[in-house]
Amino acid sequence: MNRNDWASPPIMETLRRALEEDIGPGDVTTQACVPESRTARGRFLAREPLVLAGTPLLPLIYRLRGGVFDLVFLKQDGDRCEDGEVIAQVYGRAHTLLECERVALNFLQRLSGVATAARLFADRVAGTRCRVLDTRKTTPGLRLLEKLATEAGGVTNHRLGLFDAVLIKNNHIAAAGGVRHAIERTRAASGLPIQIEVRTREELREALDANAERLLLDNLTPEEAADWVREIDGRATVELSGGVTADNVRAYAEAGADFVSSGAMTHSARAMDLSFRLELA
Repeated sequence: MNRNDWASPPIMETLRRALEEDIGPGDVTTQACVPESRTARGRFLAREPLVLAGTPLLPLIYRLRGGVFDLVFLKQDGDRCEDGEVIAQVYGRAHTLLECERVALNFLQRLSGVATAARLFADRVAGTRCRVLDTRKTTPGLRLLEKLATEAGGVTNHRLGLFDAVLIKNNHIAAAGGVRHAIERTRAASGLPIQIEVRTREELREALDANAERLLLDNLTPEEAADWVREIDGRATVELSGGVTADNVRAYAEAGADFVSSGAMTHSARAMDLSFRLELA
């Protein structure tokens, strides 16, 4: 993924919907008490230590409303921020700054929460050969944004959806009639590398005999994972998943996995504390 993804049509539509949801036919408070012609300056501030994500959305949000004349970033996505540090400064119509305040903060807080959680996972496996992957356990409608945030936090993006990578899971195996059938049918139908989830030693050996390129080992303890990795002996790359947390991710990485994945970085990330302060220009 790259910075151009931030301005992709799906994200722009998400921003439009978010602004429409919040502003509706108009900000009645701002219209009532702030002169239309007034200009102002605003500052986005971190209110706790965090890893920043979502800054490329700010110019897009303001562009959709109009009336912003200057936007300066003092921090970029992936930067660590301390309590009280200024992230960005903006100058424009007071109406625009007030209308966009909550939508801008909602995205920055949510995505910085994801990036902060991702950085914790990435830091915990530092010095090993293992890489951390994100998952599809994302907020519906916000997947691309949340995956851009995990990337800002130092984590490797896994597949974006069902359309860009093959991952044969337990229900596919059941529907296909077994591990070998699933692999052989997939290999004949798709030119993509094959990853398959295996849950028993029997399934593991069947997958290796069928020359699976990549194995997903689910819900093993770190000790069990290390034993399975020894049996695999480099014949396929190994991803470990299921029950992986920031507290135990190092143990899973040291079990010999090439990858570990965790949905906690997205489905359980908390919004970080950021604020917006406005003053007359």
